[in-house]
Amino acid sequence: MFRYNTLNRDEVKRFEAPLTKNYIEIHLEDTSINPSGDPSWKPIPCVMTSRYRIFAEYIRDLTVYEDDVWIITFPKAGTTWTQEMVWLIHQNLDYERAAAVNLNDRSVFMELSAFVNDANFPDTLGKVEQMPRPRHIKSHLPLALLPKQLWTVKPKIVYTARNPKDVTTSYMHHYKHLHGFQGPREDFLDGILADQLLFCPQIKHATEFWTISHRPNVLILHYEDMKRNMPEVLRKVSFFFGKHYTPSQLAQLEHHLKFDTMKDNDSANNRLLLAGIAMATGVQSDFRFMRKGQVGSYKDELPAEFVDKLDAFVEQQLNGSNFKYRD
Repeated sequence: MFRYNTLNRDEVKRFEAPLTKNYIEIHLEDTSINPSGDPSWKPIPCVMTSRYRIFAEYIRDLTVYEDDVWIITFPKAGTTWTQEMVWLIHQNLDYERAAAVNLNDRSVFMELSAFVNDANFPDTLGKVEQMPRPRHIKSHLPLALLPKQLWTVKPKIVYTARNPKDVTTSYMHHYKHLHGFQGPREDFLDGILADQLLFCPQIKHATEFWTISHRPNVLILHYEDMKRNMPEVLRKVSFFFGKHYTPSQLAQLEHHLKFDTMKDNDSANNRLLLAGIAMATGVQSDFRFMRKGQVGSYKDELPAEFVDKLDAFVEQQLNGSNFKYRD
């Protein structure tokens, strides 16, 4: 079902980190189930750790239920924010339960234990299978690596995209403080342009999901819209789930989802996840998963010459697609 390509070790070892290393490229060869409906569809490959080979077909064959809710993004595209928003809207604004049960238990990161290089890491795949329904499931996987039943059972899928320059900035800090990346910034940025970091390719990840945006069970969101016009996004997501909330209820939800509120909400700010990673790696850090949450923060951190290269790279990758990132 899958083909596994070994990458040039001399090259990719520059981008690897203790928690995520031994990168390989995974190709789906079975295209009997075509998510896009386009007969010319060719699955994009995905960079993962070699450990993922143990779980690739298991994930592909995972049972999917019609009442599932799937949150899918490329890393650092507003995933946690989307998870909390979607869970509350879908669960009738149950703030009491949201405060009592950590987001990582309410909306489980499916493939986490399948790529982390620590056999003692909690079994997130088993956790997904044992969740009470309706399940909320988070993933960063591209179309080709996701469970094939997603395209036949057709549960609700929410995909959030974010400008690649801000994703790069946030992912750089993520790689350093969570994965344990110790190389120079230039190596990480080279990895972005080479599409050889974990879960890459980045742009094709978004454009592939854009090809299924016509499906009634798929909703595409943009991080920048959430920052600039959250009330409209909340109305859109509520409509998608068939929910009807009053203006005062939506205003309360908007306040709950504000960045300054979220970053201090220990039930939703991934503090426990960071503690678990620190325990697994033995590396302590004061890093906060929800760091800045800004649009355009790349301007303060990325070299101008890299931004020019990334702009050209994104333009080239978007060629042939009518998908557009927000600025």
